[in-house]
Amino acid sequence: MRKFTLSIACLLCVFCTTVQAQNDWMKTDREEAAKKLKKRDDKDTIPKLWFKGMNINVNINQGSLSNWAAGGDNFSFSLGSTIFAWANYKKGRREWSNVADLAYGYINTTSLGSRKSDDRIDLTSKYGYDIGRNWYVSGLVNLRTQFTDGYSYPSDTTPQYNSTFFAPAYVLVSPGFDYKPNKEFSLFLSPVTARFVVVMDQYLANQGAYGVDTGKHMKYEMGAYLSANYIKTFAKNMTYKGRLDLFSDYRNNPQNVDVFFTNALELKVNKWISALLTLDMIYDDDTKIKDSKTGVEGARLQIKQVIGIGFAAKF
Repeated sequence: MRKFTLSIACLLCVFCTTVQAQNDWMKTDREEAAKKLKKRDDKDTIPKLWFKGMNINVNINQGSLSNWAAGGDNFSFSLGSTIFAWANYKKGRREWSNVADLAYGYINTTSLGSRKSDDRIDLTSKYGYDIGRNWYVSGLVNLRTQFTDGYSYPSDTTPQYNSTFFAPAYVLVSPGFDYKPNKEFSLFLSPVTARFVVVMDQYLANQGAYGVDTGKHMKYEMGAYLSANYIKTFAKNMTYKGRLDLFSDYRNNPQNVDVFFTNALELKVNKWISALLTLDMIYDDDTKIKDSKTGVEGARLQIKQVIGIGFAAKF
């Protein structure tokens, strides 16, 4: 009887041990299966091909004076806005980047009336194929123009109409090589670039504005082109964006290089508030500007500087 009882006890012990081992094995198997479900196979993962985003800045300033002894305008209002949007595609060795850089500013005062303070449309599309060592064989298309009519304001005469949408417009078609050592810097070089200067407004075309022959609406140029772009974020709340374009026309005074240099420094105060400083410089030998003092027309360095604090959003 004792042997039988001992045998039963041994069988129960073996059974319990077997059941426990089976439970442990099943638990381990379930955990492994759960891990496999959570961890996607790299071969089954669809890579992200498009990288898109947009930065918006809107700056509004308003002031008014009443019986103010120090003097000044009774009322002033200004609005400045910039939009920087991008859509970039990357698959294997192929890259396609698209950038829209837009700006518009408006100011109204009791003494000066209404006028714009900023106006820019700048669209760039660039496609490249990686050939190694950070170099790409690329093609670039760029368009620069403005939204609305522009005037100059001489001190002794009425405002003078001098620009509008697609008058002028600069269109670049450029095959070349793109050097991109990192995500912050790129240098595009082209020995042969076609540039079209477009003046669609008949009044400006009849004046031969922006180097286009009198009465014509377009001028064709062929030359060398360089474009350097740099974007850098400092201390998580300060971002600099700069671009330098140089163009030399082989057919007409190649030593006179056209310059387009734009800079923007953004300082984030918080998620929705930021300060924005922009500085643009343009030199074009074919754009004649009348000196306000002497009245003599000639090619001059154009400088535009804007400072604003206001709403900012990033998508």
